[in-house]
Amino acid sequence: MGNKKTREKMKFAVHQANHIGGRKYNQDRVGYAYTNDALLLVLADGMGGHLHGEIAAQIAVHTFMRAFARLEHSRVKEPEVFLRATMRAGHDAIFDYARAESLGGNPGTTCVAALVQDGQIWCAHAGDSRFYLLRENKVAAVTRDHSVVQQWADWGIISADEMKTHPDRNKITNCLGGVEDMFYVDVAQPAAVQSGDTVLLCSDGFWSPLTDEEMAKLSSVPAMSQRLDELIEMAVYREGARADNTTAVVARLRDSEEEHGTKIPVCVMLDEQPAPKNF
Repeated sequence: MGNKKTREKMKFAVHQANHIGGRKYNQDRVGYAYTNDALLLVLADGMGGHLHGEIAAQIAVHTFMRAFARLEHSRVKEPEVFLRATMRAGHDAIFDYARAESLGGNPGTTCVAALVQDGQIWCAHAGDSRFYLLRENKVAAVTRDHSVVQQWADWGIISADEMKTHPDRNKITNCLGGVEDMFYVDVAQPAAVQSGDTVLLCSDGFWSPLTDEEMAKLSSVPAMSQRLDELIEMAVYREGARADNTTAVVARLRDSEEEHGTKIPVCVMLDEQPAPKNF
């Protein structure tokens, strides 16, 4: 019998981090999951202006983790369909949970998810949590916020820098939960992976106080996890007492990174927050 070629497994380094900032409650949730052939990153930022934003964020991330864990094979059959359907399922689950538990309101959350598979990166989002593709110390791609200030920037009323400090920067135009007919999923065209690419998902508490140049350096520093922790602390420090929950997950895709082999899907959520009761 001839030698059978061993199929390469996913090779990546990943780190996720969170800081409560100056808030009383931490409403950000984040996690990642992988098989031999696919890597999924998910982040949700619960909306403080809506009742139980942390529950909405938790449901969003758990919905993705459960969908990925149920994969029949080690790859997602239709990545764009998976991202759209799973984010829609999270949106619907928030309303179902709010009704079942008589919360007295509909929680809301932003959500951003990235799927790496077959040499491609797919991204979907709702709200102002962002996906960044970092390549050679530069931002190669970034999602467009679903927010009032983003619309104003698109119209030339304010600049991209002014978006980060404008008093209306927290007013978003799309989210999971919140308002039923307000929701939609924005899926970007897939990007071809280059060795060394770094994928960053983060809440507005992270990207707002930082520059693109500061975040882009995550793509080249040897100690990626240490650098992410430093950026979290930097963002919180700059915002002071008004600092928002500050959360990010970063993955470097490179042949020299650790090989992640597994017989079943592996799901890792930061701080292992349990699913909401009865969800």
